[in-house]
Amino acid sequence: MTRTLETDRPIVLIGLMGVGKTTVGRRLAKALGLKFRDADEEVERAAGRSVSEIFDDFGEAAFRDGERKVIARLLDEPPMVIALGGGAFVDPETRARIKEKGVSVWLQADVDTLVKRVSRRDTRPLLRDQDPHSVLQRLLEARTPAYAEADIHVDASAGSHQTTLDLIMQALEAREAEA
Repeated sequence: MTRTLETDRPIVLIGLMGVGKTTVGRRLAKALGLKFRDADEEVERAAGRSVSEIFDDFGEAAFRDGERKVIARLLDEPPMVIALGGGAFVDPETRARIKEKGVSVWLQADVDTLVKRVSRRDTRPLLRDQDPHSVLQRLLEARTPAYAEADIHVDASAGSHQTTLDLIMQALEAREAEA
């Protein structure tokens, strides 16, 4: 079912790995009748290799450069829902471009919740051979100042993906009503 919310700007989901950006993003796009794009998947498609392979072969800096270019391209397309990789919004150029062209939504969750969620998959390059709790705690502390600049903040730690979707829709509707 699509809602009547009108958007002329991309909706960009940000937050740490495991917070549900991709899963919730797909549901949000469906609810709004928009396309959905996962920035990591788009980087993989453009590079012809997985995020892990990009990190292994070229390093994080090369991945971030490709990510920046892919996100810029997505923001120039018709409005859609975009799920960013956890570190993308930390990049000042990417953050400025999103502020100019999109609506950013920070999906927040506590570290314990994120650890449970990321332990289901081993495709996260930043967690390889390290304690996930320590890594996620450090990333949260480092990235919170950038994430806090998001237009909308949503607690995604308690409840289902549907609950998170409902909270995002309420926040977007409130934002539209204020405009």
